[in-house]
Amino acid sequence: MSLSVFRGSRRLLRPLVSGASLIPRRGFAIGGPKSKKGGGGKGGSAEPKAETLSKEVKASTVVGANILKDGADPKILPDSEYPDWLWHLLDKKLPLSELKRKNIETLPYEDLRRFGKLDNRARIKENNSVKAKH
Repeated sequence: MSLSVFRGSRRLLRPLVSGASLIPRRGFAIGGPKSKKGGGGKGGSAEPKAETLSKEVKASTVVGANILKDGADPKILPDSEYPDWLWHLLDKKLPLSELKRKNIETLPYEDLRRFGKLDNRARIKENNSVKAKH
């Protein structure tokens, strides 16, 4: 184990190249200092230029959703073209306290499964906190 510690510390204790000083420094994977925004270069103002898109383009396409190099932004389709499960992704789910108040026998399968997962997680946290105190 001490050998692996020595290997790691050797990288951290390299002397500086420019001054050949004995001050240790850490080497980073990213090269050189970054230039400040707006400091020189081409162009006039330091403010970013706003893209001018027509209202028709903004209303009919998802601007910025293209992930392909040669692709185009996807078009917005009518709601009937999307699957039904998509509209339920952002529905609020009941917390554990609400699930405990309900009758377990009448819960739908998804809520019963979620109740088991949340209850198990709460028991694990409780057991860990009891063990940490002792």
